[in-house]
Amino acid sequence: MIQIKQIAAAVMVTAIAVVMASAVMTASGATMSVQVKDAPVRATPSFVGKVMGALAYGDQVEIQQTQGAWSKIAGAGVSGWMHTSALSSKKIVLAAGQEQAKVAASGDELALAGKGFNSDVEAQFKSAHKDIDFTWINRMEKIKIPSSEMQVFLKDGDVTPKEGGAK
Repeated sequence: MIQIKQIAAAVMVTAIAVVMASAVMTASGATMSVQVKDAPVRATPSFVGKVMGALAYGDQVEIQQTQGAWSKIAGAGVSGWMHTSALSSKKIVLAAGQEQAKVAASGDELALAGKGFNSDVEAQFKSAHKDIDFTWINRMEKIKIPSSEMQVFLKDGDVTPKEGGAK
């Protein structure tokens, strides 16, 4: 009886492993389109990873590997890691004279939305906290730190995000 349970458990584990491996192999080699206005390609699968280049709306990439919510991509002369939320399995074709990406979002906007934060959430928070002055928060939101400065900061502070990051 124990031996049958052990065999059944081994078969179940093997079946799960085969399904997972086939899912990874299916994703690997797939062609996808960039679905955001400006998508940074990073050296590591992390939002603080060094930016190796950027792709634009409609660029086609080949998925080489996936790791969590990140895809290792190659295409349009650049390779590295891109957050999967910036990609679409639909082929995006840009045509001259037509309006492009009316609802396109930036990579930063997708990152915030992925964490559950968007303009509706912000408006709701502001209406519930009318006594808070958001002037300085609004000013800070406009500050853009170049990737090169971010990498120096992370290195000087010996900060290594658990997803990869400063490499």
